[in-house]
Amino acid sequence: MLLLFETPAGYSLFKVKDEKKLDDAEKLESAFSTIEGAKKMVSMKAFSKFENTTEALAAAATLVDSKVGKNLKKFLTKHAEGETLAVADSKLGAAIKEKLGINCVASAGVMELMRGVRYQLNELIGGLTDADIAPMALGLSHSLSRYKLKFSPDKVDTMVIQAIGLLDELDKELNTYSMRVREWYGWHFPELTKIIADNMQYAKSAKLMGDRVNAADLDFSGILDEDVEAEVKDAAIISMGTEISNEDLDNIKQLADQVISLSEYRAQLYDYLKARMNAIAPNLTVLVGELVGARLISHAGSLMNLAKHPASTVQILGAEKALFRALKTKHETPKYGLIYHASLIGQAAPKFKGKISRVLAAKCALSIRVDALGESSEATIGITAREKVEARLRQLEGKTLGDASGVKKLSGDIKKHDKNRSSDAPALLTAPRSYNPDKDVTKKEKKEKKRAKKEAKLRERVKRKERERVEKMRRRGERELQEANDNILRFEDELRVVDAEIERRGLRASSRDGPTVGGGTARDQRGRSASRSARSSSTSRSYSRSRSSPRRRRSRSDSRSPPRRRRRDSPSASYSESESESRSSPRRRRRRESRSDSRDDKRARRYDSDSDSRSR
Repeated sequence: MLLLFETPAGYSLFKVKDEKKLDDAEKLESAFSTIEGAKKMVSMKAFSKFENTTEALAAAATLVDSKVGKNLKKFLTKHAEGETLAVADSKLGAAIKEKLGINCVASAGVMELMRGVRYQLNELIGGLTDADIAPMALGLSHSLSRYKLKFSPDKVDTMVIQAIGLLDELDKELNTYSMRVREWYGWHFPELTKIIADNMQYAKSAKLMGDRVNAADLDFSGILDEDVEAEVKDAAIISMGTEISNEDLDNIKQLADQVISLSEYRAQLYDYLKARMNAIAPNLTVLVGELVGARLISHAGSLMNLAKHPASTVQILGAEKALFRALKTKHETPKYGLIYHASLIGQAAPKFKGKISRVLAAKCALSIRVDALGESSEATIGITAREKVEARLRQLEGKTLGDASGVKKLSGDIKKHDKNRSSDAPALLTAPRSYNPDKDVTKKEKKEKKRAKKEAKLRERVKRKERERVEKMRRRGERELQEANDNILRFEDELRVVDAEIERRGLRASSRDGPTVGGGTARDQRGRSASRSARSSSTSRSYSRSRSSPRRRRSRSDSRSPPRRRRRDSPSASYSESESESRSSPRRRRRRESRSDSRDDKRARRYDSDSDSRSR
């Protein structure tokens, strides 16, 4: 058995001396631990050196792709004919067997054998050191990486970014220069501004004409159409412009030359940008066009950065300011950014632009990734994606037309409609439906139905508000009634307490004074006479107060008299006294009762003396 081993220096074939150890990984590891054991296991049979880096790169590229190169085919034909060949790649072994007829083996034991040979490679080959192998391996790895990436100067997107930036700046400068030419030459020939709308044609006509007097003798066929040329000549005869000097005309012609040269360079730059975009991003160019695609790449920074963006980001790329303003103010976010200027979105109706921009952004995201990472330079996926977007646009427009005309898709099984067909004439239904003009809905009826529906909603809203208002008033009335009932109960409790106190005091006084001849105790009689005298005195005082003058009442109220003490016999005072009595001790209660009794005795004596004096 022979072992095919590839190195950065060339192909090598090793003779396997002991094939039984291939099945035991531990024995292989112990055998290749020393150079003596490795030489007992394998020995070098042949070696084919690479002449240069290009040959090494071609050989490595064919091996990576599991293909048999010309040099490898010659090498194996010369040294491995009729032998069993051990290889690391099974696909490469199948290719060798198919082309050269050499039996190949690829297994786990062969991989372990390769690992051992790689560990003792310098000693087994002979004449090679690590200092020789390392530069070869590094150079070959770099070359192979460039080959796999397929680096091409046509794929440099920096040129597209610079070109689209310059194109935008040229548009601004051209617009400024053209407006200056129109304004400057308009003082001499103001009618020419309205006749010629194109800036390039205006600059060429102003440069060719010079003074408007020369317009009749000049030929503008290379610049303008025949009817526009005739209109310019007629307007030059009756122009209301001012006369200008030859020096002014020279400056205007120089500015017109600048406009013409910038316009020509702009057209040349656009052709260059178009060619670059078709080379760098052909699929994206097919979908959105050269200018929009270049602006997307420029905004993202590079084609690779743009490929990393999801479809939702591609959709609003260029509208970041509007997006963050909408998020801050909690309004609707924008539906499109730079992609809005694509021709597919321009074809859509205003209400479908959002949907089409979302579909187009999804297809653009796929196309950008294919352009950035794919190997094909053709716009295959871009053409397919554009057809799908156009089909979606037609579907949306067709759905709208179908809704407007009342046409809908048939749902369910169509066979149930065939039961009414006649066997003699299957194309006709036996019970066709007749036209009913009463079911036609006119525009006026639609308006009336809409107005009636609106009025019904308004009436329902008014009724609901009235019900809410009545319910609110009812609840407020119930609440006020409950409060009044609570107040009445509280007042009744207070009156009950006051009556109980009055009754208690009256019983105590009757038990202390004893009965009298006139009914009741003497103290009760004195109390009743005292109350009558007090009422009469209070009546006289109120009468005299009402008869007094306003000035006298004001002077009394203004005088600083001490506050009048509350009457002891008022209901509130009795209520407070009853509460205090209930809280006070028995000794204090007896002392208070004795004071009240003495006070009542004094009043009774005063009343008796007053009555005796009146009787005298």
